[in-house]
Amino acid sequence: MREILLMSNNWYYNKEYQEGMEKSGSLKGFEKVNLPHTNVELPYNYFNEEDFQIVSCYKYPLDLKEEYKDRIVYVHFEGVMAYAKVYLNGEFIGEHKGGYTPFDIRIDPYYDWSSSNNILTVVVDSSERSDIPPFGGQIDYLTYGGIYRDVSLGVYDDIFISNIKIETPDVLEDKKKVHVKVWVDNINSHTCDLDFEIKINEYQGEEVYKGSFKGSIEETKKTFEFDIDNLEGIKLWDIDNPNLYEMSVTVTGGDFSDEYRDRFGFRKAEFTPKGFFLNGKHVKIRGLNRHQAFPYVGYAMPKRVQEKDADILKNDLHLNLVRTSHYPQSKHFLNKCDEIGLLVFEEIPGWQHIGDDEWKEVVKQNVEEMIVRDWNHPSIILWGVRINESQDDDELYTATNAIARSLDSTRQTGGVRYITGSNMLEDVYTMNDFIHDGVRGPLRKQQEVTGLDHDVPYMVTEYNGHMYPTKRFDQEERQMEHSLRHLRVQNASYLDDSISGAIGWVAFDYNTHKDFGAGDRICYHGVMDMFRIHKFAAYAYKSQVSPEVEPVLQPVTFWTRGERSIGGVLPLVIFTNCDYIDFQYGDFEPIRKIYPDRQTYAGIPYPPVVIDLSVLDEKMLGLWGMKWEDAVIRGYYKGEVVIEKRFTKAPVPTELYVEADDTELVSTQKDATRIVVKILDQCGNILPFIDDIIKIKVDGPARVQGPSEVVVKGGAVGFWIETINEPGVVNIEITSNVLGKKKITINVK
Repeated sequence: MREILLMSNNWYYNKEYQEGMEKSGSLKGFEKVNLPHTNVELPYNYFNEEDFQIVSCYKYPLDLKEEYKDRIVYVHFEGVMAYAKVYLNGEFIGEHKGGYTPFDIRIDPYYDWSSSNNILTVVVDSSERSDIPPFGGQIDYLTYGGIYRDVSLGVYDDIFISNIKIETPDVLEDKKKVHVKVWVDNINSHTCDLDFEIKINEYQGEEVYKGSFKGSIEETKKTFEFDIDNLEGIKLWDIDNPNLYEMSVTVTGGDFSDEYRDRFGFRKAEFTPKGFFLNGKHVKIRGLNRHQAFPYVGYAMPKRVQEKDADILKNDLHLNLVRTSHYPQSKHFLNKCDEIGLLVFEEIPGWQHIGDDEWKEVVKQNVEEMIVRDWNHPSIILWGVRINESQDDDELYTATNAIARSLDSTRQTGGVRYITGSNMLEDVYTMNDFIHDGVRGPLRKQQEVTGLDHDVPYMVTEYNGHMYPTKRFDQEERQMEHSLRHLRVQNASYLDDSISGAIGWVAFDYNTHKDFGAGDRICYHGVMDMFRIHKFAAYAYKSQVSPEVEPVLQPVTFWTRGERSIGGVLPLVIFTNCDYIDFQYGDFEPIRKIYPDRQTYAGIPYPPVVIDLSVLDEKMLGLWGMKWEDAVIRGYYKGEVVIEKRFTKAPVPTELYVEADDTELVSTQKDATRIVVKILDQCGNILPFIDDIIKIKVDGPARVQGPSEVVVKGGAVGFWIETINEPGVVNIEITSNVLGKKKITINVK
């Protein structure tokens, strides 16, 4: 039976690879690190993007148990950016091109069983190599470097299961079916009969099926297929009820046995000319793109933080889909999407550039590695098999579509473009529509884009972004227009039945090359900043949920007399899902029952309230130079106040707000959590223009990612702390120059 052992702790790292380093067992000059690991921690902004484009070296001392001597041993790498060469005791044993997909290296034939000091060495080239996608041209995001995902050791018998694929046809029938493909490796070419046992359980629940099957093998690798019929009482997976099941497949042959487990769900996802349907029900897609990038450490975030991003997208912003732009992302992120019901459009690495034949072969490899890794995720509903925003290349994209369809006939394919009239080789025409510039738009009709005389399955995969980049600390009018551009596009999407939905660019700000972004190496395209702190635009999405799930009331204002041109706060846009609001200004009589603007925003589920001079008398708020007053806005649902927002006429720093996403971490592997610091006024609102320095002091088994002094921007800042392989209590002291100190405690188990 297999053993899977995490190898994330106790690696040794040298930033500067020197020729022959892989031949030496010496660890001199190496620092001890844990995975996930970035090859270079970058400043938050204004860095040299060539700093991480280096060749570095990792070493791992291996001391395998004597009982593994007659077994098969692999090292499994989840992701190494971007080209890895692997050595054991100085002998080259394998390599991999591409930073976003996993690979396995067999090590037992090269292991010295007479020594307890075997050294696994990984030489990592993180330069932007022209033979590896997404490189070869310009790209508007950073790829960072290092062994930035988990590594594990797999120990197997001679006969073991290398993968399973679980298909669920006819899910809308009362009695459900499952078709299972099982890949069995027979390393030493044994000839024997095989017994298979298949179990299906509700995930962390009751058994729903158990069955036995027969087979035989003499080849080194063979695929077996089994059908399971007449399953009753099965619950479907959908965005509101993401019911998961777990399948275990056990194979026994001769003296060998193995068990493989994976989760799956029963669901039918289909893009049609009439929109997207999940389990036969029409669903309008409302999503955002996600880069897996974080301040300082780039891609190298552990499981908990990857999962938190999925939680933010689904349970904070209330989206129903994320596009993994522009590459396959962490298995932890995808697993969480499965668990919480967040749909996923996953695509291969690339950005506009198409390289030579060698480069294209890696593209095809990426398609296969992505699909083979992720085909059991019920959250994934579409494979992206085209380089994002590339020109047509019918030969290449005919091949990538063929690979996808041969590997997984249960999902459709898409290919994101920004050119009109592009040849449609995929199943779904996916388009980045950036027409909305404040005047034109918000979206084009699909036939104008496709050049076809009929509707096809169609989805908008990017909008806004570079058309109107906005910082969280930008002036109020800009932030309002930024928010409304997101809302206008979503509204247009909802009103057009031929559009399956729209995916905005982008969820979170991200680091980029000097040729893009704001000049400080940040693309401020997100509805949240890099620390996952809301901009006003986030509430354009957050408000599109039933008030029974979460009442939302967010006026797009800092509530100052002098922030906008000419002064005042009108028009005052209030993102809300309430039935109506009332508005109280100073001692004036409150304005009762102001309703959402369903005329302007007839498509979206919950339009904003817009207060302008048609709603109130301009004398109420007065003119420039007149007295400014407090205000209260209340949101009503079913006749009752469910949420309230207060503003003060004279804000002053009042509260140092500090909150950690988690109060408990683990020590057995790298773990991390985010801490958000806000400077609040007496009404609990962020002070958007305050200047402050936050000093961070950590006492205990953890460290701060990045600097220990950070600058408050837009009234807030965030940082992450990570564990260092030891249990204990972590005391974190936050010191503000303005508001003094605050302490929080995190337990590391």
